[in-house]
Amino acid sequence: MLPRPRWIFFSRTLRAAWLAAILIFLPADLLAESNTSSVVCRSGLALERREELAGKLRKITGWSNLKFDRTGALQLGTNPVGGSKIARELLSRVVMGNAAVVIEDASKRADVAFCQVLHGKWKANVPDTRPAFVVQIDFADFDNVIGDKSALQAFNAGWGLLHEFDHVVNDSLDATCLGELGECEAHINEMRRECGLPQRAEYFHTYSPLTVHSAFITRLVQLSFEQEETPSRRKKRYLLVWDANLIGGITENKKIALLR
Repeated sequence: MLPRPRWIFFSRTLRAAWLAAILIFLPADLLAESNTSSVVCRSGLALERREELAGKLRKITGWSNLKFDRTGALQLGTNPVGGSKIARELLSRVVMGNAAVVIEDASKRADVAFCQVLHGKWKANVPDTRPAFVVQIDFADFDNVIGDKSALQAFNAGWGLLHEFDHVVNDSLDATCLGELGECEAHINEMRRECGLPQRAEYFHTYSPLTVHSAFITRLVQLSFEQEETPSRRKKRYLLVWDANLIGGITENKKIALLR
């Protein structure tokens, strides 16, 4: 029997059944100071975390001058060197798009695993025709991941943010069963490939074989990444590992049947 699959980087479609009850009310002046970007940080996202996130996005996109400005608005860079063209196109679409996206620090939240995106609702003074989303990032979850260096570079808060942006912009879907990668992660893998990084081999992580029937309190799970070597064209596998007890949003009663 296969270990029960778990999900990482939640999409807004995965939580569709909850959205009637979970509405993030956004003050209308949250984006008022920035008329150049549709992506802005909540005030609770510390400057250190903003710079950490911007640094990861700079490395992915090749934009060395990408930043969050003093208002917390995400400002795109210019004159890229290396990085992923597809990631730059995605960021450009979300930053210059009609939908307002607010980034929130959800570190150590029990109901968030790595990242998730939820619908937001304006308090006042903003037309209902402008959709709003809140991307919640649990930085502490990423801090608890260990594994191969290349896989760690391909799985961090920057990649998690891009995953959620892809849901917002492309309404892409995640996998629903083991063996599938999902439309959204397929897009993100194209960006990883352009950055010379290993690609995520599966959407769901599984329990490590050593801990499935273990009496130890620690319950290790693993996530695989792959990269084709040249000229042999053989695939090299990289692993990430973490203790499932330390990652929020992952509980025994959340089964795959609840994803859609």
